[in-house]
Amino acid sequence: MWICRVILSLLAGCFLLVPATVMAMAVTFLNPGKSDEIYWATASNCMMTAARNLGVQLEIIYVERDHLKTLELARQIAARPLHSRPDYVILSNDYAVGAEAMRILDGAHIKTFFAYSGFSDAGEREKVGIPRQIYKGWLGGLEPHAEDAGYLTARALIQRGRAEKLMHSDGKLHMLAIAGDRSTTTSYKRNEGMRRAVAEAKNVVIDQVIYGDWNRAKAQEQSVWLYQRYPHTRLVWAGNDLMAFGAMESWRARGGKPGRDAYFSGINTSSEAFTALESGSLSALAGGHFITGAFSLVMLYDYHHGRDFADEGLELDRSMFILFTPEETRRFQHLFGAQNFDRLDFRKFSKVLNPAIKKYDFSFRQILNQADLRK
Repeated sequence: MWICRVILSLLAGCFLLVPATVMAMAVTFLNPGKSDEIYWATASNCMMTAARNLGVQLEIIYVERDHLKTLELARQIAARPLHSRPDYVILSNDYAVGAEAMRILDGAHIKTFFAYSGFSDAGEREKVGIPRQIYKGWLGGLEPHAEDAGYLTARALIQRGRAEKLMHSDGKLHMLAIAGDRSTTTSYKRNEGMRRAVAEAKNVVIDQVIYGDWNRAKAQEQSVWLYQRYPHTRLVWAGNDLMAFGAMESWRARGGKPGRDAYFSGINTSSEAFTALESGSLSALAGGHFITGAFSLVMLYDYHHGRDFADEGLELDRSMFILFTPEETRRFQHLFGAQNFDRLDFRKFSKVLNPAIKKYDFSFRQILNQADLRK
């Protein structure tokens, strides 16, 4: 017997159930993004494919970037009757609300797992400790190595600036940085990667770092005065694709041509980002980390069926990002352009289902390769 997919209106956003056998392992993902936000919708679609592959009952609730609703939803889940509670809740520590959400769920004896963004702040870490100690139901987590995204895009942007001979009169390249937010681990680490690329280059100056809150409109508004304040800067690094688009729009509004008289980088795998990369208006794009949620389901599936991931570590930070080449851009669009991940079979990544696997491989490039084989 199969549960049909349903879409209901819930307090914080969309509620989705994917087909799953009755009495199957049940997982709820509190998606921190918006239901119409392409990155988080892609992450959810990929998770739903993994859930179907593994026979997992998956519930996805969008928080709609209202981080306080994460806590409200955690309370609602904790208050459900025992038979209606999930076995596991997947959280992301966006805007540093993860610790309190975990405390609420742990008090209801609901196991938790952090995906995408965990704990990097020293003050937070002191309070939460490590998985399975202070909070017994906190099993662990999986993060994409977010520093890679910042580093790869900034390095490519700097290389482009050198190729275009954009050095200012001081002999240095000047760059503006539009970061995500001040408190999310992912934002902090992407910034660190960007700064590492700048430090390695030695002749690059970051004129200013601002925070666009991952928002296109806000980045567009902020970049207007950035361009006025730094009229000679021609490199713009952004912590995601939406903020890059906002900065590009305000550059066009002043008569500029992205990819010709100013150069921009972004992160994520939206169709708009790929189109911009192919047209040349976007000079560097990294992505692939949307698979984090799907691989989190693989880890929880194995744990649920007696194969604990603890032998590899409780909080895994793994490389997932790639810097997209034109060929990889075309492959991604061909394979997944409609946000359909049915070419993938996440059973192949499970240690329970494949006992010969000794170590998880979470790379995005293998996802592209597996999809190619299933064409």
